[in-house]
Amino acid sequence: MTTVQWLETPARQGVTWGVPWCRGTVGADSTFALADDTPVQSWVTATWPDGSVKWSAHAIGPAEHPATSYDLVPGEAPAGPADPVEVTEAGGVVRVRTGETTWVLEAPHLIKTIQYGDREVVRDVRLVSLRQDAPDEDLGSTRQHTTAQVERIVVEQDGPVRAVLRLEGRHGDWLPFSVRLYFYAGATDVRVVHSFVWDGDPDHDFLAGLGLSADVVMRDDPHDRHVRLAGPAGFLTEAVRGLTGLRRDPGEPVRRAQVAGRPVGEIPNPEVSERLHLIPQWTDYTLDQSSADGFTLRKRTGPEQAWVTIPAGTRSPGYGYVGGVSGGLGFGLRDFWKLHPTRLDIRGAATDLATATVWMWSPSAPAMDVRYWHDGMDQDSYQEQLEGLEITYEDYEPGFGNAHGIARMHELTLRVHDTTPTAEELAEHAALLNSPGLLTASPAWLLQAGVFGSWALPDADHQDIEGRLNFLFQYYVSQREQRRWYGFWDYGDVMHSYDRDRHTWRYDVGGYAWDNSELSPDLWLWYQYLRTGRADVFRFAEAMTRHTGEVDVHHLGRWKGLGSRHNVQHWGCSCKQLRISSAIYRRFYFYLTADERTGDLLDELATAEETFLAVDPLRKVRTDVYTPDPRALSVGLGVDWGALAAAWLTRWERYGDERARARLMGTMADIAALPYGFLTGQAVLDLSTGRFDTSRDGVSVSHLSAVFGLPEICSELIDLDLDVPGFEKAWLDYCRLYLAPADQQAAEVGHALEGISLVQAHSRLAAYAAARTGDVELAQLAWRKFFLDEGDQLNRNALQREPSWRTTAISGALMPVDEAVFVSTNDAAQYGLAAIQNLALIPEHRTSKGETAWRSPDAKS
Repeated sequence: MTTVQWLETPARQGVTWGVPWCRGTVGADSTFALADDTPVQSWVTATWPDGSVKWSAHAIGPAEHPATSYDLVPGEAPAGPADPVEVTEAGGVVRVRTGETTWVLEAPHLIKTIQYGDREVVRDVRLVSLRQDAPDEDLGSTRQHTTAQVERIVVEQDGPVRAVLRLEGRHGDWLPFSVRLYFYAGATDVRVVHSFVWDGDPDHDFLAGLGLSADVVMRDDPHDRHVRLAGPAGFLTEAVRGLTGLRRDPGEPVRRAQVAGRPVGEIPNPEVSERLHLIPQWTDYTLDQSSADGFTLRKRTGPEQAWVTIPAGTRSPGYGYVGGVSGGLGFGLRDFWKLHPTRLDIRGAATDLATATVWMWSPSAPAMDVRYWHDGMDQDSYQEQLEGLEITYEDYEPGFGNAHGIARMHELTLRVHDTTPTAEELAEHAALLNSPGLLTASPAWLLQAGVFGSWALPDADHQDIEGRLNFLFQYYVSQREQRRWYGFWDYGDVMHSYDRDRHTWRYDVGGYAWDNSELSPDLWLWYQYLRTGRADVFRFAEAMTRHTGEVDVHHLGRWKGLGSRHNVQHWGCSCKQLRISSAIYRRFYFYLTADERTGDLLDELATAEETFLAVDPLRKVRTDVYTPDPRALSVGLGVDWGALAAAWLTRWERYGDERARARLMGTMADIAALPYGFLTGQAVLDLSTGRFDTSRDGVSVSHLSAVFGLPEICSELIDLDLDVPGFEKAWLDYCRLYLAPADQQAAEVGHALEGISLVQAHSRLAAYAAARTGDVELAQLAWRKFFLDEGDQLNRNALQREPSWRTTAISGALMPVDEAVFVSTNDAAQYGLAAIQNLALIPEHRTSKGETAWRSPDAKS
């Protein structure tokens, strides 16, 4: 049994979560129950090699008074809901009943109709888009409106607590999409997860609007129809025909009822009741979030009349309601202001059928422009491109900065009501939209289960390191806010490197701009969450996983399955590699939440090895003659194989995929068989067999090999005890020798290793070998390299230039900011991973607690 608690506050909504189990303790066919008899639906998301459950997923429906925690018990029969979700299919129509609410799905609609009891509340829920053939009207562009067509509906789960339906289609002749609808027993809301893939021509296709629309049946008198739009601290609270502020007073009970959303009833003052036809009816409303800093509001009495402005605001939660005292629709978009430009529209509220639209790209904004950001600057040859790399760190190549195949996902909600909700209910619904409820196992349970390799709980005996881990996390939280790392394509990512002269991150300098998972900030954040259980860390890591898995990866076309290296644009770099799309960055979120969209991204990597046919990552620097050959593919044993191993392991443990298992264990055996194991650097893969040629006899080490998840995946594989003789030794040899003295390296492999860098980052390799072998001197070397030695900016800063890590307040820049000029994302991510793993592996071998001074993370000069 394990106890799960809320990540944040108890949520009155349906929720799904994941739990790990120790190897061999829960059988694959086991049932699960909650000890308090709350109805729960359960399924297995991963198994251990022995077939026992490694990760399970669970769902409960909304409760009026959710418990603060739940005890999950394997081997017990679950209680069933009194009114389970029912899914029926007939003649291409799918009906989902969640209690009082019935949802009818039929292509080409997303949802054809929504009924509350016997009343139709909503009809024709659909995706809409606007397309231009030029970036703006000055160039003669025209807009084409399209209603997307659903081509396929798949029932993925059909209750009894939770039902999931996947819908697939296209926005006309472009933009393929998938939508998942999540229904829970007893719920009146549906969670909508929308993902689309950009597949246009960047020079001729410009997305001018992308939204979700729904028609709402309006039955009530205009003064009993209500509009609610969320601001940062409350809601715009209006009626279609307002009875407040008039020259003649309808009476306080009338005014109070209308503002509260209750039926007005008879209006006792005839001076008002006989003049209702002279009171304007406001039929259209728009809330336009054009930036992270502000939204505008406006309304009008009809399409032929002018807009009237409403006081503007800063950051809208992105939630609204339109309807009346006999029912209506709540609607919203998660991270609304963070994903700007966004918009909420209500049209026709004074008619029989109002339309609510949540715009994921606002039609008010300039059309989406994904053209490449410079003209190439005559970099037509590899030599010129390498010269460009030397000056701006950008790996440019003509045609490679194409956004074709990138994706973006959004989470939306639709909630039907049988009357206008109260202000308190609306506030709760907006909060749940932006911080969905999640149940979580404790860090201690996650650690005991033995998942995700080498990590441990925070260590009170090493407060200086723990303080610095917190400093780095909080610094990135503050930088995201101060630097406004928000927007449709950008939210979730962080910048790569800092420009101390301009007091800004290098947002406009080649390969120094958006980070795109370079040196694994995703891993650092997820391990920090695992060990602390902190909600703020989880939410930051969640946003990064959503972004890097969708935007930084190509999901269609020439580079399908590959990600793009860091660049001014997320898709701009010509270095398309598996190191960015790696499954290791997505596994945490998938297993902790059982999120199906993340599962899709993992499924895209089912045959990840085939991506090496698409493009040779080393094509610009090769000294040999090489063309990708399916029987002889060049694969790096660090960055490349680490990503392959993560994909194969994930596929095997999720599906029992024998092909993936064979390729994983086969290549592990082949690495062990190479004369120098991982130190060989490169190997040749035969796609038909999934095996490496083991005849290569050479030594080649890259400083990048072990900073994209290789140590973490090797730790997991060794913990699995897969009976692959020699694999652990091959990895331990690499871990021992990377930071070893040159004479020791020469004695073991014939010459000193070249290309040694990122010393602090690699201290965790020495720590791992020390922990596995009991080598005290190696453990001491690991700590020395972590704190004292050459090659890492954070180390130099820590001992020479600025012993106290702190931020400095800067005025006179574009915006007031706090900067820590010694921090780059490469160093921060790898410091975080090294610190976490060293503390887990060799804490007792740290000889001194005073190597570095420390101030509070909030300290400023």
